[in-house]
Parts: sequence; structure tokens; C-alpha cells
Amino acid sequence: MSMLLKGGRVYTAGIFVQRDLLIDKGIIVFLSEHIETSPSLPVLDCGGKFIFPGLADVHVHLREPGFSYKETVRTGATAAAHGGFTAVCAMPNLTPPPDSAPRLRAMALHAADAPVRVFSYGSITVGRKGEAVAPLAENAPFAVAFSDDGSGIQDEKVMEQAMREAKAAGRVLAAHCEDNTLVRGGCIHDGEFARAHGLPGICSASEYAQIERDLALAKKTGAAYHICHISTAESVALIRKAKREGVDVTCETAPHYLYFCDAMLEDDGRFKMNPPIRSKEDRDALIEGLKDGTIDMIATDHAPHSAAEKAKGLEHSAMGVVGLETAFAACYTYLVKTGRITLDCLIERMHDAPRRRFGIGSDLAVGQAADLTVFDLTREWEVNPDHFLSKGRATPFAGMKLYGTCMLTMVGGRIVWQA
Repeated sequence: MSMLLKGGRVYTAGIFVQRDLLIDKGIIVFLSEHIETSPSLPVLDCGGKFIFPGLADVHVHLREPGFSYKETVRTGATAAAHGGFTAVCAMPNLTPPPDSAPRLRAMALHAADAPVRVFSYGSITVGRKGEAVAPLAENAPFAVAFSDDGSGIQDEKVMEQAMREAKAAGRVLAAHCEDNTLVRGGCIHDGEFARAHGLPGICSASEYAQIERDLALAKKTGAAYHICHISTAESVALIRKAKREGVDVTCETAPHYLYFCDAMLEDDGRFKMNPPIRSKEDRDALIEGLKDGTIDMIATDHAPHSAAEKAKGLEHSAMGVVGLETAFAACYTYLVKTGRITLDCLIERMHDAPRRRFGIGSDLAVGQAADLTVFDLTREWEVNPDHFLSKGRATPFAGMKLYGTCMLTMVGGRIVWQA
């Protein structure tokens, strides 16, 4: 598709400049202060709007195969386009899990016609059971990275072997860090809300104890190690120290951990996820880690469930909330508009860093694929889950008013969402 995007604030080479952007056959061919074109060429007026590289999410659950009643590749990818994402990495807690080359190839073929670019994780262990390392070298050509997300690998020897094999295969190993012996049947953070309401709590050590173990293994093996959805102040401190020591580690957190704390919880399944929303002190440490670069990425951990699975309160609902359609606006509203971080920092965390680490996404530059999104940052909207394109509806942001409306998303110059 060929099109001229006219007069937008374009994010390119780490800065915002007002430019016209010309797309020809899906490729950005010209960026200039003013471009004259043929009257027959479609023109989109982007005056007053911002043009970003398509956002990249390294942590989504598309639920297919095995759980298509919760989400499918198509519905999840359509929700991603609605939220301004053009590239997503799909987690492997599926049935059957993608622990072999044939399964990963089948997933790639199925995702080929999705509206955004879908990259699949291969599972670290066979069957995601945490017992035997999957054939990572054989699976690497078909996997963006390796993870057993949803399950922490409990056996240290298995984790060390996996790190060595992932390094040899040239892939990042992305870990869900959770020590099962410390979870103790908890459903929310082991804090004031849990105690006040008589609910079993999940202690912070269940996360950071395994992070501490894995950072030592990453230092020992030299593996490229990525930590999923961190939620505690102790995790931030451990990762900051490891980076100073030269460990090849990156990490992510999610929008809900950056806004909510356990004092804001309600006894509603839309506030239940794993790891849980933690204390105000944890939230503040995460924001500081985001500002100073300890936290590299913001990922949604988009995890849809059926309405019935999320209607059982905090104690009995399934773990997980959706986030693709609210992530950018929530972060812009609560982090950028409040002055906690800059807009270019937000794009760094939601595009640049995922591109560097996982090789997904495309820069806004001449010669690159036109994978981009256009946002009106002045437009306020109320989060109404009934309007989501995802099958999932559970979000802690429901009813909140956010700034930042996605007006257009393009993948390869093809419009995949338009307001």
C-alpha cells in the first residue's frame, strides 16, 4: 500500500520531529518537512498527532492452541493492533506446549495471516514441566526466545543447563521467576489488604529469591537472561546490582504494577494476576527502576480468561488480566502526563528496548517496513471492556479515563486498525 502521512510528530532516531512520511509498497521511502505527491495518492492528515514505530510487546498470551475460548491468535492480534502494537511475542503455556520444532512451525504458519507480526516463544522444558530441557538448538530457528512462562523452573541444575543451551543457540532465555515453596496458596500480595480481608498472601520472596538464584547462574553461564513481569522492590535492586556487575540481564514490568498498589485493590477478579499487585513501596521502586533504566521494557502480560473464570473474586478467580488495548494510554496518562518519565522514555521501553533485545519491531526510518502507529495524545477516553477487541474483559483499568487514543496502526504499510 502507498500513502502519505502528513504533518505528524514523528519519533525517529530517538527524537520527535514534525515530518511528512511517504510509504510506497509497504516501505518508508521518504521523511521530510514537506512532501509533494500525486493527487491520486491517499493522504492522511496527522497534524497534531504523534507517529510512533509500532509498539512491541514481548509478553502476551494468545491462548491458541488449547484455550481458544479465552483468546485466539486472531482476536489477540486484532486487540494488539487496536492498542498500537505491531509485533507481539506469544507465550508458550499452551496445549500442546511449543517444545518441538514441528509444533513451533505449526504455530508460525497459523500466525502468518494475523493482522500484526506474531513471534512465538519455545518452551524451555519438555511439556513445560520443569524437568528436562527441550531441544533448544533444534527449536531455535522457529522461536523468538525460550520461556516456561506461567511456571518458575524449580530445579537449579535444569535452569543452568537451559541457560547454557540457550546461549549456544543464540537465544534469550526469559524466566517466570517463582519459588513454588514460598507461594503457599496465596492469591494476592502478602500485605495490608490480604491481612484485612483474611486472604492468603503471596510473599515478595517467592519472586526475588528465584531472581537472585538465576542472576548468579546467568553470571556463571554468560547467558542472555530476561526476567518477566517483575513486581517487587527487591527484584529491582537485585537486577540493578547485576547490571552493574556486567550480567547480561534485561527485565520487564507491566502497566498495572506501575499504577496500582495493594491499597487500591477490590475483591474482584479483574485485580488478580501473577505476580500480584504489591505495595506502594514496590510500585515506587518499579517506577524508579523504569526511570533509571534498570527496567528495560514495559510488557502487558496480556492474559485473557473467560468471564466465568474471572467472576469468582480475588481468592478463586483465574490469574491474569488483559492489557493490549490499554497499555500505552495507561502509561502515557500515569507516567508521562504526570512527569514521572518522558514520552521518548516510554517509546524506548515499549519499542526500542524490545527491538534491541528480541529483534522484533521496525524503526521509523527510510528503508524500513512501515510498521507504525498514530496516536492522538490529547483525546481522553474511558476504558470500557465491552469495547475491547480481545475476548478477555478483565482489566483493573475498567472505568478509568485515559489519554492517548490509537487512531491508526499499520503493518507493512497495510492498515490493520483505524479509529
